[in-house]
Amino acid sequence: MRVVFDTNVYVSAFVIPGSLSDDAYYRARAGDVDLFTSVAILTELASKLREKFDWSEDRIRAALKAISRTAQVVKTTPHLSIVHDPPDNRILECAEKVAADLIVTGDPHLLKLRRVGHAGVVRVSTFLRILGRGSPRQG
Repeated sequence: MRVVFDTNVYVSAFVIPGSLSDDAYYRARAGDVDLFTSVAILTELASKLREKFDWSEDRIRAALKAISRTAQVVKTTPHLSIVHDPPDNRILECAEKVAADLIVTGDPHLLKLRRVGHAGVVRVSTFLRILGRGSPRQG
């Protein structure tokens, strides 16, 4: 299954250990899905971690490297204007480029779309349910 995580999923995964987003990221690291991201998504993530959470550049770089080891990073060209918030459109562009099956997000503007092209738009809890959540870190 080809999946794109919204920036808010990465933020929650890195800032709130044990969160559902952390579980989702763990499942991607475990190879349960094919995770994709884009340079634009990673750029927005770095900005959020810097501005909202006061992370150091070294800590941000380490997080981006970790994501790059888990996800395939693609380059996209801004061209969609489906939702009002430009960073949300960058998520949709990544999903379009990789023919994603799912976009995982907590963003109400994206969730309202339900589907964009081939990709369903789902909450983290729904994503984990699709994978058969259980306890992903137990053997």
